[in-house]
Amino acid sequence: MSRPIIEAQQLSKVYGALPVLRSIDLAIEKGQFVALLGANGSGKTTFLRLLAGLTKPTSGALRIGGWEFPKEAAAVRAQIGVVGHQLLLYPALSARENLRFFARLYNLSGRAAEARIDALIERVGLGLRADDPVRTFSRGMGQRLSIARALLHNPHILLLDEPYTGLDQDASAMLDSLLQEAYAEGHTIIMITHGLDRAARLANRAVILSRGKVALDLPTAGMDERLLAAQYAAALQTAEGIRG
Repeated sequence: MSRPIIEAQQLSKVYGALPVLRSIDLAIEKGQFVALLGANGSGKTTFLRLLAGLTKPTSGALRIGGWEFPKEAAAVRAQIGVVGHQLLLYPALSARENLRFFARLYNLSGRAAEARIDALIERVGLGLRADDPVRTFSRGMGQRLSIARALLHNPHILLLDEPYTGLDQDASAMLDSLLQEAYAEGHTIIMITHGLDRAARLANRAVILSRGKVALDLPTAGMDERLLAAQYAAALQTAEGIRG
């Protein structure tokens, strides 16, 4: 039996005297779509930043794809694509130029890189705007290009921090489709979201954090928004009661 693609053991993160993550134990299998849920301040973004290699744990062990972080940070980061609140795009460059720049960072070049760029631009629906400066893009268009950037090196893992923020209905539907495609292709996806309807519909697992600990970890198969909301509320109430 293969090992989980993500393994966190007694993972903790402390900023100054403030514990943000408290001894988290979590294993995520390859190809899972995990919705990471919880109130503001529960530790969701900090956990995602740890997985992305953007910060180091205070204690505990973290292995991604068999590589140990932070000891083997370069190998870990090569497996990951990140979509956050910041689009991480250059406004003066076109969509195509942005992807060419990031392709070089991932050591992608030549005809294969150009073919990959062209395919991703079409896939995210930006074919008609591929050579326009990103500064002329709407938030939704920028988010589409950000997804293309994250997929450029075909990472095993996609990390998304509230990717629907600021998107209109059409752009949200496009992002739904992109994530469903990525999931169907076998990417492991971890997405922070406050949208329980979307979590129930897209993800196959929900992990609920409360005060830096896992309050509930459950499969979402057969769940709708109402049932997931009930589980979410009960888990937080129990967690708050235990720690209150």
